[in-house]
Amino acid sequence: MILDLNNISKVYNGNIILDGVDLTIENHDRIGLIGRNGCGKTTLLRIITGKEIPDRINSKDVKISITDNSSIGYLQQHSGLDKSSTVMQEMKSVFVHLDKVLDRMKQLERYMSENENIDESLSVEYSKISTYYEVNDGYNRDFKIKTILNGMGFAEDTYNRTISGFSGGEKTRLALAKLLLEQPKLLILDEPTNHLDFKTVMWLEDYLKDYKGALLIVSHDRYFLDKLCTSICEIERSKLTRYKGNYSTYTILKKQAVNTQWKQFEKQQKEISKMQDYVAKNLVRASTSKSAKSRVKALDRMEIIEKPLGNEKNSKLSFEYGIEPPFDLLKVKNIDISVGSGSNRKTLVDTLSFEVKRGEKIAIIGDNGIGKSTLLKVLQGKIPHKGRISWANNVKISYFEQESTNLNPANTVMEEIHYRYPTMSDLEVRSLLGKVRITGENVFKQIGVISGGERAKVCFAIMMLEKGNVLILDEPTNHLDIFVKEVLEDALCDYTGTILFVSHDRYLLNKLSTRTMEITANGVKDFTGGFDDYVKFKSERENAIRVAQDEEKRLAELHKAKDSKIKTYKSKEQRTLEAKKRQRIKDIESLMETLQSEQATLEEEITLKEVFSNYELMNEKCSRIDEIKNLCDSLFEEWAKLNE
Repeated sequence: MILDLNNISKVYNGNIILDGVDLTIENHDRIGLIGRNGCGKTTLLRIITGKEIPDRINSKDVKISITDNSSIGYLQQHSGLDKSSTVMQEMKSVFVHLDKVLDRMKQLERYMSENENIDESLSVEYSKISTYYEVNDGYNRDFKIKTILNGMGFAEDTYNRTISGFSGGEKTRLALAKLLLEQPKLLILDEPTNHLDFKTVMWLEDYLKDYKGALLIVSHDRYFLDKLCTSICEIERSKLTRYKGNYSTYTILKKQAVNTQWKQFEKQQKEISKMQDYVAKNLVRASTSKSAKSRVKALDRMEIIEKPLGNEKNSKLSFEYGIEPPFDLLKVKNIDISVGSGSNRKTLVDTLSFEVKRGEKIAIIGDNGIGKSTLLKVLQGKIPHKGRISWANNVKISYFEQESTNLNPANTVMEEIHYRYPTMSDLEVRSLLGKVRITGENVFKQIGVISGGERAKVCFAIMMLEKGNVLILDEPTNHLDIFVKEVLEDALCDYTGTILFVSHDRYLLNKLSTRTMEITANGVKDFTGGFDDYVKFKSERENAIRVAQDEEKRLAELHKAKDSKIKTYKSKEQRTLEAKKRQRIKDIESLMETLQSEQATLEEEITLKEVFSNYELMNEKCSRIDEIKNLCDSLFEEWAKLNE
């Protein structure tokens, strides 16, 4: 066990955020922490990391137990970085404790080489610290640093850059890289996939699968939770419930739990209603007053089952249209994707061509900065371009813009709808906003002060009124919590029109896409299906290309060898010399194999207590290892020259 929380509660401004939360984290747990925005996820993380103190709101004892020597690492925005350091200096700072061990090892080595009579305690100390150094990857730390930096998207030319010069997203990636190097027993990640492209996210998933400690992950990335988590903890109504399995399993178990809760709630409500009705009719009658009073007491003692939360999926998001466009919907021929203007204009993609058929749901993906959002604007004629874009007749586009800049920040939510549709009554506007879960006083808040998720909901409400037969969506799930994302997904899956959308949400890409277009600097690559289909197809195609290239190289070398045989006359002496070379190469390979086997055996032996506690024996075996390494280096150089 790493961590055990019992009866954790927290109150803010009279509101109970957490109420009697229990959570145990074992050594290799993979836990996803989810819940609606503002439910208390971050508060719980701050309590775990000691940044907040829990409150006591009931008679039970509050307990936070952390096992001895259990370190906790917490990823926050730009956390844990010295901005005046270079990238490499910051990463190496993780291993300062190993530097001290190495210094002591060298000090002991010098002393033992200069003195004949050595205290046994020094030999024991040297054995212990050298084993510690090796076990903690002291010899591999530079390789480890480069592996993680490369995986997190930092090339070698960034290693000497000062951290202060990086963007916010890059600093977050560096903070995560440093945390991975530190390898805490419990690694807490709060939205770790923000600022990461597909390639980096997939590398991180693969790396975390083999992570030795426990993981506690807060994320809206359901694909990420599916790949890594073995249990999901949901905070709802200030309570924490744990479900076994990944996110997809959680959705099934949660649905079953809610259905059961509804049945229990409705059954109890009928029982309460029946008892209250009996009390109302019989309390004043002398003959039945006693039994009526007993029912009153039973009602007082009854543990009331809470009404299940109004499911976000009760939101009535639906996108409809009246006019059916032609089957051949869009033809794009030789357009470019460019940004800037005049002399500052930069071309991201020079030539792009594709077609769209009615009813297709097309995901547009590609590297960050390749111009995906710009392409959506080009298709609508909002940005100048070369080439030709031909939309069919009767096409009506409804556009979701990533940052909602099409909304007036000075308007209230109600005013924004009235401005666009002045004939709608207040009741009709409120009814529409209720469908996207904007209710009560929230309808009178200004667009400029509501959250990104609320602004997205306003945009969806407007799109429902526009009745477009083509939806163009730019990162539609970016500011939404998990539950609203699922409402939107269901609405988009039910929509029978055409969708072109840009998204980094792999769960959405899998669920919605019938076709995936990858934008590259050289044009567009087309794949049938969703994200998993794209990854599989791309991997198979890359493997096929690699096999073809290897075969082409092999045939070229074979052809070259045949030509060489035809053109070159070999004397008897030359043939004899070549035979000797071939034999020497075989001898070297055999000898190197024997030496490497001996080296492996010696390296295993120096970890044994009877060896490392014997300084002379230890020194003898280490000397032999060095001798083998030097000999292998010499043999390899000779082998390389002979093979030339």
